[in-house]
Amino acid sequence: MELKFKVFTHVSQSSHEVFEAVADPARLSGYFTTGGAQGRLEAGATVSWDFHDFPGRFPVNVVEVVPDRKIVLLWDANEGDGPAGYKTRVTMTFEPLDGDTRTLVSITEEGWREGQAGLDASYGNCMGWSQMLAALKLWVERGINLRERMYV
Repeated sequence: MELKFKVFTHVSQSSHEVFEAVADPARLSGYFTTGGAQGRLEAGATVSWDFHDFPGRFPVNVVEVVPDRKIVLLWDANEGDGPAGYKTRVTMTFEPLDGDTRTLVSITEEGWREGQAGLDASYGNCMGWSQMLAALKLWVERGINLRERMYV
């Protein structure tokens, strides 16, 4: 069985605005990476993300970027006690809707090893990406940081 999930939401902004809210580290730090993001998401870059709920900087390898449409990342799988020695693949897509006044944002993550540890890790990341999409929507549409003081 392949361990993989997909989450999505609709955001009432253009695909460019929504894409930039993810690709720009200052914007991403405003609502998602509670400990901050360093480096713009550009193909070939390795950036870092830090979270108060998972302390420590995470290296994020940017595999592919199609401006305003797609971001593909690789990052270390975490199976409870830290890095598991392999990476998972995260694919974010930004689909313009309604004359590009709304955007369908989808996030897929895949690549965990089969077994209970991989399954548990995938469930945790599914929850994290779902929270990210909710926070993204509220930030882009209303300027509100949903995750502010959530973990500290």
